[in-house]
Amino acid sequence: MGQGNRGVGKMRREDMIGRESYFWHKLHSLTGMIPTGFYLVQHLTLNSFALGGPEKFNGVIQFFEGMPKHFLYFLKFGVIWPALIFHAVYGLFIIARSEGNYSKASMKFRENKYYTLQRWSGIFAFVFLAYHLATTSVLGMVKGAESTIYYENWADKLAAPFGLHLVLLFYVLGVLASSYHFAYGVWNFSIRWGIAISDSAQQKVAKLSQGLFVAVSAIGILALFGFFNPVLESKGHSKGAVNVEQSLEVPSKPVSR
Repeated sequence: MGQGNRGVGKMRREDMIGRESYFWHKLHSLTGMIPTGFYLVQHLTLNSFALGGPEKFNGVIQFFEGMPKHFLYFLKFGVIWPALIFHAVYGLFIIARSEGNYSKASMKFRENKYYTLQRWSGIFAFVFLAYHLATTSVLGMVKGAESTIYYENWADKLAAPFGLHLVLLFYVLGVLASSYHFAYGVWNFSIRWGIAISDSAQQKVAKLSQGLFVAVSAIGILALFGFFNPVLESKGHSKGAVNVEQSLEVPSKPVSR
């Protein structure tokens, strides 16, 4: 009788752990899409304005700086950062427990090599994101936004000391890791939330995910190379850098006679 009760208690504990894992995995999958995934695509898309030169890129920065501070703080500290931190920390927890974070549906796209790549891309993206936030948002809170995120700051940051583009290479790898992690997450999300149930539906989502990986990676990498401006270098600015005041200067109108 006592052994039976202990057995029931053990089953209940395992059932509770299972329900808890199910809930947190669901939440982890959701936060990977909203707002984290959406923010990634939006962030890289806005960064691609660097291809238009310092005026275009700095104009985007000025637009956001012109928004109400309390609204920006709400989005950053109330929505984006909490979801991002939870997704990153719980993702590392999943990796530490060596759990499979995917459906048991039989598809080649989610074989061990893909899931292993998903794990390593998540770890690298975590390190990359920590560095990126430390040298942009966190540093910006200390020194002011102009000292970290304007066009010329990025041009100097991605410059090649001693002829080695190490920071640029790190950012390219970070974009690739983040893009793959997001694209695989779309496939995982569609299965975990019952959007793609049949094999044919999962295959279609797999192709969509592959396309997303290529598209998001291309946007992010092109944005990085937008900070290398040969026109500015020919005018004597080192590594494509340009002065903020010069890039935002409005030409005076000619005096009518």
